[in-house]
This record gives sequence, C-alpha cells and structure tokens, in this order.
Amino acid sequence: MATAAQNYLAAVRTVLEHIETTQLEVIDQAAVLIADSLLAGGAVWCGDIGHGNEGDFINRAGGLACLHKFSFGFNLHQPIAKALADRPRPEPIDEEQETIAAQLRLSKLRAGDVLLISSVSGRNIRPVAIVQEARKLGVKVIVLTSATYTAQVTSYHPSGQKLIDVGDLVFDIGVPYGDAAVSIPGYEPDLLPLSGVSMIVMGWCLWGRVMEIMAERGTPASVFMSFNRDGGPAFYDAQAARYHELGY
Repeated sequence: MATAAQNYLAAVRTVLEHIETTQLEVIDQAAVLIADSLLAGGAVWCGDIGHGNEGDFINRAGGLACLHKFSFGFNLHQPIAKALADRPRPEPIDEEQETIAAQLRLSKLRAGDVLLISSVSGRNIRPVAIVQEARKLGVKVIVLTSATYTAQVTSYHPSGQKLIDVGDLVFDIGVPYGDAAVSIPGYEPDLLPLSGVSMIVMGWCLWGRVMEIMAERGTPASVFMSFNRDGGPAFYDAQAARYHELGY
C-alpha cells in the first residue's frame, strides 16, 4: 500500500503534467506581456500568491530584480458608542470595494503595469475586487486559480464574478476541488494541498520565460544570484543598481 508521501508525490506529478500539457501557451503569453511592460517603463507586482508563496519569487537568488510585493492596509480609528455603530448610511456603499479602490488609486500602480494575484477557489471578495479596480487603472492582471475548484463554488463577490472571470490572463493551477489531494486512513477529508506547489512551479516557469524573452530582445533583465556565493554581494549590488537605473 502506498504511503501518504508516495501518494502526494504522485499527485504533484499529475499537477506538473497538467502545467506542461495545458499551461505553457498562456505562460508564454504572460511572459510577453511582462517583457513588453518592462521595456515600456512598467512595473511588475506580486499580490498574494496562495499562502505567502509570492515570497519565493521576490529578491530571490536566480530570480528577477524587478518583482515587487504588492500589499496594502487600511485602518480607520473611529470609536463610537455601540448604540450608534450600525446607523444606516445615507446611501448604500460596498465598504470593502470602496476601500480597495481608494488604496489602489493611492498606490504606485500605473497603467501598463502587470499584477499577479491568486485565489485557489476564485470565490473570495478581496482578490476579485483588487483585480476589478486594478484593471480600471489600466493595469494588466494575471490570475492564478483552479478551474476545477472554481467551477464548483459560487462567488462571494456582490457582482457574482470569480477570479477566473476578471483577469486579463488566467493560469489554471490544476488542483482539485478543495485543493487537498491525498486520502489518509483515519481522516474524513482529503489532505495535503497542491496549490502552493503548482503556483510556485508556474511562477518560475513564467519568470524563466521572461528572462529568455528579455535576453532574446537584447535587453536582458537584471537578475540575482545567491548572496552567499563568492562574489555574491558584489553581484547583487551591481544588479540592484542596474535595475534601479533601467527599471528592469
């Protein structure tokens, strides 16, 4: 009988085959979009990619210098009597959508930039709202979601749209409904999620194609190597300076 580790590795191989057989064309399209943006003075941003997986891409050995984390927060300090907390507004308002719209307008996002963002199920309000508002600003958005998962859920967003409906390009990460993929005796639900593996692999496939395309155009991107290799700090500093001078 196969162990949980063996079954998980088999599930990972299934996801890798899905990426290789169905997603390379859209990865190429996204890489061209990003290269075009960088050479036109645009910036590339990573919003939330799964459970913090965007951190694997940013400021990383073997990675691009041009990737930036995109995050924001919004706090109102407004103590009020409990009896007054739920007073009606003079007109209806979607607080989360309005907050996101205001933050994006105040951000360094600009028309022609590219933003990556994900939701495995694609149903949650925040990522859908971010994409909607970013596209209003002229930002191109690449979304990562599971076509299988999102087909089996309804949207929480008031528009009824899911992430798969709102991006400029969609990466189908190929994970099952519920994300987890391995049945382990003694537990009711399937366990061991696949989305993190899929998103990281697809991301590195994308960044690799961007690097190739930039080099083929005679404008290689600024890249990092390990800081802990001999000569690593000097190489890092030189590439960081090059990036800040060129924007790519």
